[in-house]
Amino acid sequence: MNKGGVKAGALAEQAAADYLVRQGLVLLTRNFRCRGGEIDLIMREGPTLVFVEVRARARADFGGAAESITRSKQTRIILAAGHYLAQFKVDAPCRFDAVLLQGGELHWLRAAFEA
Repeated sequence: MNKGGVKAGALAEQAAADYLVRQGLVLLTRNFRCRGGEIDLIMREGPTLVFVEVRARARADFGGAAESITRSKQTRIILAAGHYLAQFKVDAPCRFDAVLLQGGELHWLRAAFEA
């Protein structure tokens, strides 16, 4: 990814984090990485740990933001979530959300997919 893409991705993640915090979630971690996967944002909503995938697309020419979260990508996020839970010895209900930014609009998909 070029530097412009990295910057755009960071801006999208910041916009998503800001939005979710305004909705009452608490930001715990950004860009958690492990072998085989990454999670953009890890947040808490009450007792629930929320793993958030952020996707930004300027246009939908090659599929929109939601379509870019393939089953393979979901599997890598689920793998990373398992590593996070084990590493920090977390025992809490979990959910996988997505924040989609496309065409200047932000959409929050709660429970976008399941483990």
